[in-house]
Amino acid sequence: MSFKILTVDFLSEDAPRRFVHSLRDTGFAIIKNHPIPSDLLNKVYKNWSDFFNSKKKHDYPFHKQKQDGYFPFQSENARGYKHKDLKEFYHIYPWGRYPIEINDHTKIFYENMLELGEELLEWIDQCSPRHISKKFSVPLSDMMEDSEHNLLRVIHYPPIKDLNTHGSIRAQEHADINLITLLVAATEPGLQVKDTKGKWINVKSNPGEMIINTGDMLQECSSKYFPSTIHRVVNPKEESKHRARLSMPVFIHPSDGIVLSERYTAKSYLEERLRELGLKE
Repeated sequence: MSFKILTVDFLSEDAPRRFVHSLRDTGFAIIKNHPIPSDLLNKVYKNWSDFFNSKKKHDYPFHKQKQDGYFPFQSENARGYKHKDLKEFYHIYPWGRYPIEINDHTKIFYENMLELGEELLEWIDQCSPRHISKKFSVPLSDMMEDSEHNLLRVIHYPPIKDLNTHGSIRAQEHADINLITLLVAATEPGLQVKDTKGKWINVKSNPGEMIINTGDMLQECSSKYFPSTIHRVVNPKEESKHRARLSMPVFIHPSDGIVLSERYTAKSYLEERLRELGLKE
């Protein structure tokens, strides 16, 4: 079977079916004609670019327990890797600290992405085989209700032209923790996905498109019907090393008490993974 990530027209009648089919086969899907306005994205990216290039970011140091705020350069490593990723990032939660330097465009973007995430979970509910959907303790779209963990992570990958990377890359291979991840097109390429034969595939998304991928929690509660596919962000080629990269994934999480499987609740699974990442003691 070939590993082909489908590009799905959000406005088409068969979008839910094709979207779920792509997640089932590859753990990824690309959506075009999504409802997030491009001018909004451009404003949000510009605002955060200015923020990361200022010293003001240091006014919001991350909270070890709450996990909100600014995480400095090379503060995270992927599970099983000792080298830190070449990135810095800021975590925004519904209850978390919001920098005064960041305008309301980010709040609008975040709210729109959560609404879209709920709709995409409804698509998965509707188009999953009955023997899979009955494994869910509640419908997927209900799992995120009252969740305090739905996360907007704004990631800044600085230029690496003058960096000694010491074997590190922008984001080492990993799987996401959550149910699904929504990722609008980043400002630079670099995302790769590992296919079923272990080969790395470049994932290209054009401006106006969005990448969706399955996380470990959806894999867990579907008994691996939906694969949580390994992916990474590689370092740029020589001609692009002077350019930074920004991305804004939104991680859709269930509320703490949701039962994922006989082994895990959402809370126990999340805490285990954060300890593995070195982000929580």
